[in-house]
Order: sequence, then C-alpha cells, then structure tokens
Amino acid sequence: MAKRDYYEVLGVSKNASEDEIKKAYRKLAIKYHPDRNPGDDEAEAKFKEAAEAYDVLHDPQKRQQYDQFGFDAPGGGFGGGNPFGGGGFSMDDIFSMFGDVFGGHGGGFGGGRHQAPKYRGTDLRLKVRLSLQEVATGVTKKFKVRKDVTCNHCHGSGAESGSGTETCQNCHGSGVEIRTQQSIFGMMQTQTTCHVCNGEGTIIKNKCTHCHGEGIVKGEEVVEINIPAGVAEGMVVNVPGKGNAGRHNGVAGNIQVYIEEENNDTFVRDGQNVIYNLLLDFPTAALGGQVEIPTIDGSNVKIKIEPGTQPGKTLRLRGKGLPAVQGYGNGTGDLVVHISIYVPKELNKEEKRMIEELRQSENFRGDNSTKRSIFENFKKLFS
Repeated sequence: MAKRDYYEVLGVSKNASEDEIKKAYRKLAIKYHPDRNPGDDEAEAKFKEAAEAYDVLHDPQKRQQYDQFGFDAPGGGFGGGNPFGGGGFSMDDIFSMFGDVFGGHGGGFGGGRHQAPKYRGTDLRLKVRLSLQEVATGVTKKFKVRKDVTCNHCHGSGAESGSGTETCQNCHGSGVEIRTQQSIFGMMQTQTTCHVCNGEGTIIKNKCTHCHGEGIVKGEEVVEINIPAGVAEGMVVNVPGKGNAGRHNGVAGNIQVYIEEENNDTFVRDGQNVIYNLLLDFPTAALGGQVEIPTIDGSNVKIKIEPGTQPGKTLRLRGKGLPAVQGYGNGTGDLVVHISIYVPKELNKEEKRMIEELRQSENFRGDNSTKRSIFENFKKLFS
C-alpha cells in the first residue's frame, strides 16, 4: 500500500507551526491509542502511522529534507516506513520517543548500554455526567479512585529496607537473553527479554513483605479532575499520571474520563448552539412587546417581539451558547429561540364572543402569502 503524505496523515497544512503539528499528533494518538482500541489492528496501524509522521515533521532537519525530496530524501529517505532506523519500532519506542506529547518520561532507545525497563501502570476509566450548565462553564470534579499505589513500606523499590538488589545471574545484568541456533542460513541469533528478571538486569534479594516485591499495593486516592468547558457526550478527557502506579517506581498510567450529558428541561443542545422554545401568548405575538427568557448561565435576558410575529419564527442571540472545547473548534455558539404561539384549550363565554368577533375580520383570516410564510418557517424548523 502506498505511503500517505505526512501532512495528510496529521491533517495539517504544509506551513503548519510546530505547535499545530504537536496538537494534531496528540489528537490522533489519543484517538487511536491501543488502550482505547484493544485488538483493533487498523487503529494500531494508524497510531504508528501518526507517530512516524510526527517524528519527521516535528524535527526541523527531517522536515526540511522531506519537504524538498519527499520519501526519497538522501541517506535512505523515509520510504522504508521507519523513521526510527533499521529494524522497525515498537509501541514502547513510540512512548519513549514522544514523552513530551503524552506527558510521560521521554528517553532514547536502541543499542548501547542496557537500561532497566520503565514499567507503566495501566489506565483507569471513569464516567462523569454533566449538566448543561457545567458543560457551559467547565467544572472540577472530585473522585475517590481505587487503584494501584506506590508501596509506602519499600517506597516502590519492591525490596525490604537494606536488602537492595543483585545482578541477575541468568542474563548477567544485560536484561536480555541471546540464543544462538543453527539454521539453513547458518548460525542465527535471537534476543529476548530475560525471563528471570523481566529485563531489569537485577534481582531483588529480599522482597518487600507488604507488596511482595511488586512496589505497588492496592489503595485509593481522591483525584481532582478539571473538565474543560464545551465538552460533549462521548468525548474523553485524558488525565495523565493519575492512573495505576507502575511497578518498581515506574510511570503511572492515565485516567480516561468519558463524558455523558444530562437531559435539560429548558434547553436542547445542538453542537455549540442551544435551543430554547418560547411559548408566546397570542396578544404579545400580535401586538409585540418584550419578554424575558432564561440563558444557560442562569441569568435572564429581555428580547423584543415584533408585532405580527408568526409561529415558527426563530431569533438568535449571538454568543449565548456553548464555548468550543479546546482543540475542537472556535468561539462560542448562539442561543436560538424558536417561537410557538399558545392557544388556550378552554374559553369562557366572553372570550368566545370576542374571538368570534375577531374571526369575522378579514385581517384575522390570513391571506395566501401569510400562509406561505408560516409554511416556510415550519420547513426551516425541521430542515
């Protein structure tokens, strides 16, 4: 399959700034993150494709070469699908290379001296239901979260006080096992993570009696989560570093907060706009006047009703809707007022007499142009 243009992959223009490239990559990385798409090979492929594009475009020298030569840049180019070098790259490589984007701890990888693996704690998932008012202003929520926390007894090392660690005798501190075997192509070497020390290169002499050498125990923490204004049903707010603690003082996972919206008795949400149904009495619709309506911030505003206002007409109050959530749009939506006319179900004798008199007037029967206008407003309401 032909490789896609890196700018197309990230969805940015060729003159995008470094900050725009970083934001675009972060959005894609969150969307196609393996933790959010377990077992989805297509999502994993897009996750790696976005990482490859970001690695090239955020580096000024690589970007200049790519802009000039495309995938045929000198020195091997980018056509191999691997900007990290020779033998392919793994998820761990991506996370270590892009710690600045994910909020983790970056670092190099590949040859050279062995480094003990940095264990990463798993992510947690929470759901939060927000009112329309909370969506409009943003809100801070507190949760008591049960999760893996760092063991206080050994401070996350997994070892009893004073016992320390010793070099793994199986891999001699390298963290890897190298096996050599004969094949039809000659002697072949394979390298795997040491099964004794799990790649750490060291063995704990005396395991902590509280965490049994894991460096983590079950616990709970009160976590404050800031929900930005403008979020919508189905969005996920990522809270880095507040998930399960990593083994042996590893990197903590994240908390992914799934947004749900409560139904509102007064307003209906339509993207960044909110819709309010104004039920006018007939005299106000016919004669005009001022009415007071609520807004999502809890205050009331007065709006002018023109004489002869027809049912189905809409009024728009600019900037009285919902703000755009950061990275997903701009500005603030509107408060859209749909006008309906109230018709009483029961009338007394005097009211009936007055309406009968009005019915005899040509002005109250409505001509064809008026009927067409009402029909057009009706169509707009449901278009």
